[in-house]
Amino acid sequence: MDVKRKSNHKFSRPPSPNLDDLELGDLIEIFRFGYQHWAIYVGNGFVIHLAPPSEYAGAGCASIMSTLTDKALVKKELLREVAGKHRYRVNNKHDTKLPPLPRTKIVQRAEEMVGQELQYKVTSENCEHFVTELRYGVPRSDQVRDALVGVSIAGLGLAALGLFGAAVVKRKKQQNQ
Repeated sequence: MDVKRKSNHKFSRPPSPNLDDLELGDLIEIFRFGYQHWAIYVGNGFVIHLAPPSEYAGAGCASIMSTLTDKALVKKELLREVAGKHRYRVNNKHDTKLPPLPRTKIVQRAEEMVGQELQYKVTSENCEHFVTELRYGVPRSDQVRDALVGVSIAGLGLAALGLFGAAVVKRKKQQNQ
């Protein structure tokens, strides 16, 4: 009798995919503390990714500090080393909106960039921009977009709170006169 066990842990995450399930040119999203790191699968267990020089394979929350640099290296490393203990998944998230380039072309373009030092900006030239440009020919980072939207909403909320506070103070002054 085959018994399926359910996890009692409320926050259990699905396991990372097996290497056999990965296809050339897949976007790999690695879940690190506070952000996602992105790489592109190029076969035989290897990924190519854009990483600031201070970032090392398997980096944890310490790699957040690497975002303060303006240069990054294109590296080819084993996925298991880049991911370390972090969960990862295939996330070809723009395939429905943007046609991916042929897989061989994606891998060829990625391989040609290994060892190059590129500009690095968290907001416009990060690891997610790098891999989406390789796969689709268009650099995109939803992570940046989502962060900017969140900051904008928070800013609007604070502005509204400030206006409300100013109105309350003005009203109290008028009542005291």
